[in-house]
Amino acid sequence: MKASNLVLLLLIAGGAWSLATRAVQETAPQPGTPSSVFPPNGVEKSTQALPFEGMFPLLEGAIEWINSPPLTPADLRGKVVLVEFWTYSCINWRRESPYVRAWSEKYGRYGLVVIGVHSPEFTFEKDLDNVRRAVSQIGLSYPVAVDSNHAVWQAFHNNYWPALYFIDASGRIRHRRFGEGEYEESERVIQRLLTEAGASGIDTQLVSVLGQGPEAAADWQNLRSPENYVGYGRTQNFASTGRLAPDRRQTYAAPERLALDHWALIGDWTVKAELAASNSVAARIAYGFHARDLHLVMGPADGAAPVRFRVLLDGAPPGSARGADVDEQGNGVLREQRMYQLIRQHSPIKDRRFEIEFLDPGAEAFSFSFG
Repeated sequence: MKASNLVLLLLIAGGAWSLATRAVQETAPQPGTPSSVFPPNGVEKSTQALPFEGMFPLLEGAIEWINSPPLTPADLRGKVVLVEFWTYSCINWRRESPYVRAWSEKYGRYGLVVIGVHSPEFTFEKDLDNVRRAVSQIGLSYPVAVDSNHAVWQAFHNNYWPALYFIDASGRIRHRRFGEGEYEESERVIQRLLTEAGASGIDTQLVSVLGQGPEAAADWQNLRSPENYVGYGRTQNFASTGRLAPDRRQTYAAPERLALDHWALIGDWTVKAELAASNSVAARIAYGFHARDLHLVMGPADGAAPVRFRVLLDGAPPGSARGADVDEQGNGVLREQRMYQLIRQHSPIKDRRFEIEFLDPGAEAFSFSFG
């Protein structure tokens, strides 16, 4: 396996947990790379045993369930269970999600139960209506435990978005996967645990997934810009002239030159621990990046009206390089707090300058990610 996880400390003020980490960026597995559990042809080797890694923790810390009544390990005894930790604004989870949905659909008839545990990163992701909307928009049909207090997260001693825990029919954790990727190995583990549980006639053909929009696989060869946050709690490479003013309204200006992976606020903003809030019309953010895709987690302030925005790539409308949430002129509208795909370029990929201008006040920006 080739993987590189960038671990970020996440300080949650006043909460029941102290830190979390995100698997931010990974190198995609190369086609034909042998799985560490199964050889390339998918034939099980008896000498490659899946280890016992603990028992299935309780799920009672969930504040709500979507698509299902509350489930317990006792309810699921005899079933193979795949527990997936996710948060809906996470690009790494979005790229993993079509695989998990496909596994749920294909292997449910053989005894697989997928449980999504939504453990939020940002405050707005604790809102139950926001989680319900994301489940509906993304098309999750399997049970979702809403873990807004991170109680289930703690019970599993989990540290990553996304994270997969593979649990056998006896309630034992047999495999874990942190971060996106290695989908062939994960699917082979599912097949193996179902076979151990007595399922027969399993179609061992691996699912074929072609993600669309933000769910498309990242262009790992050209992905050189790491995720970055806009709030002062975790941001890096802030480049506006003058110092960032925490929790205070201030007018910012861009530097003459914006280096790669540096960013700047322009106009009237208030920067808080996890976000930057625009206070007036024409507030802007500029970012120097190198990647095929650019995403920004953002939305109107809680209870605010929709916010119009326009994006530019090297000072011009994106045209065919537009993302799924803007038109060719770069125009879009913030209607809810979520991840927006703003740029999807075609080759050649090179260093670019991105700008977003908010045409109405009341926007909140949280984090940039790339693909």
